[in-house]
Amino acid sequence: MVSTLAQEQSGAAPEQSGQYGTHDVTNQPPPLAPYDASEDAALIEGLRREGAAWAEEDIRRLGLRAGSAEAQEWGEQANRHEPELRTHDRYGHRVDEVEFHPSWHHLMRVAVGEGLAAAPWADERPGAHVARTAAGLVWGHTEAGHGCPTSMTYAAVPVLRRQPELAKVYEPLLTSREYDPELRVPTEKRGLLAGMGMTEKQGGSDVRTNTTTASPTAEPGVYTLRGHKWFTSAPMCDVFLVLAQAPGGLSCFLVPRVLPDGSRNTFRIQRLKDKLGNRSNASSEPEFDGTVAWLVGPEGRGVKTIIEMVNCTRLDCVMSSAVLMRKTLVEAGHHVGHRSAFGARLLDQPLMRNVLADLALESEAATTLTLRLAGAADRVVRGDDAEGTEGAFRRIATAVGKYWVTKRGPAFTAEALECLGGNGYVEESGMPRHYREAPLLSIWEGSGNVNALDVLRALSREPDTAEALFAELALAQGADVRLDASVARLKSLLATGSEASARRLVELMALTLQASLLIRHAPTPIADAFCATRLGGDWGHAFGTLPDTADVDGILGRALPGVVG
Repeated sequence: MVSTLAQEQSGAAPEQSGQYGTHDVTNQPPPLAPYDASEDAALIEGLRREGAAWAEEDIRRLGLRAGSAEAQEWGEQANRHEPELRTHDRYGHRVDEVEFHPSWHHLMRVAVGEGLAAAPWADERPGAHVARTAAGLVWGHTEAGHGCPTSMTYAAVPVLRRQPELAKVYEPLLTSREYDPELRVPTEKRGLLAGMGMTEKQGGSDVRTNTTTASPTAEPGVYTLRGHKWFTSAPMCDVFLVLAQAPGGLSCFLVPRVLPDGSRNTFRIQRLKDKLGNRSNASSEPEFDGTVAWLVGPEGRGVKTIIEMVNCTRLDCVMSSAVLMRKTLVEAGHHVGHRSAFGARLLDQPLMRNVLADLALESEAATTLTLRLAGAADRVVRGDDAEGTEGAFRRIATAVGKYWVTKRGPAFTAEALECLGGNGYVEESGMPRHYREAPLLSIWEGSGNVNALDVLRALSREPDTAEALFAELALAQGADVRLDASVARLKSLLATGSEASARRLVELMALTLQASLLIRHAPTPIADAFCATRLGGDWGHAFGTLPDTADVDGILGRALPGVVG
């Protein structure tokens, strides 16, 4: 280090922030945080429209907290300091514990406290499930990994209700807003988290090939499990829903980490997955050997028992993709609003504005669909669906949304990253973390093919699902010729489609549904540009190919008012 005396003798000035002996640091954007993660017109309007206007104040408060420098740092730290597996203690006792950085616990404490786990199931207010989804759309601006245990906890409650005596004991603790990370007897804790163990290495999504066995004991409803699971996230949860082969066939079980007498249940964590993304969250391979479990639902009906869980977690996949889009759009907009090149701000250059506007269209469509799905879920679980229309719509539209919105995530985040140029390719920007996260949401709860085929299955076995979808589309009938033509194409494809063309069918369903929602609920510049490009074909093969007729100023003014204004 050069001393002050040496600097004085050489005539060099002491280094200051942003200054070096060779150059000054200029033309770099300031930190984004703090910012308001709830500053999203599509989000707030959808919250009100789907019956949860009463939660707006809380959502706005949470948005400010999510965009705070502190919360953003938690997200960064939780991913930098990844969870570590401890199989044994210093004395050689098997403990099978996972240690997390304190930032993980800070994130979890806020998430659970804000109702992002199972709290809506204990909230009698209409719109409680919509409010939770909206909260996820803002708190997800911090980081994605800790959304896994909260999502599984949320999805576990309707499954447990298939076994009322278990629900009576565990539901009040699962719906608690208290985060209690200690591993001890579940009924002695202030709040619980639930995980899931469905897939095995030989079958993956084909869970009917599971080899884990469940042997009944002398005590009714109590079994012992022997086998393994291939991808069990959040192994430090308190209880797990697990599939295993009972004498009567594939069945669903509840597995506690700690038994009622205080002893550890056999839950040997073989290793943690070394994943592409989602690295703050521990995903594991547990082994069962005499593991105590309680039957949930009838023997042999395991898949049917957990189907409600799938509806919940698939919605969360759509939500997580939508928030990832919004987060990276905000990051990109912030950067181009402060960065100049070739004599002008990037934001003021027509081609960059086209790219941002195109991303904004995709983001709003994803957010609007997410909240519509949340509204359907809320009405179904509250019994406000006497005719069953919302249930049928939810059944097919959730699978459609899961397929399409999660598929759009990787391309979207890649384009948003590119807006930052080389700055976006370095870890410090946070964009590589978002990019690595994006593919997970298409894989979790069934890959693209699984969801596309599930849509076909629903159409063939539950004809009311198609009726509900077209009833929804009919609400915008006549408002745009491109939408009407798309509905006609969809009906034709339904009549002639095959399994091999399932992706084509589901893609058209998703785009048509998104367009109909935007026509009904979004400003004209948004709806018109979406229909022109996604339905009318006036579009290229990459983001940033909007036609000259698109109202780019109107789109950007709505999506990024703090940047454009």
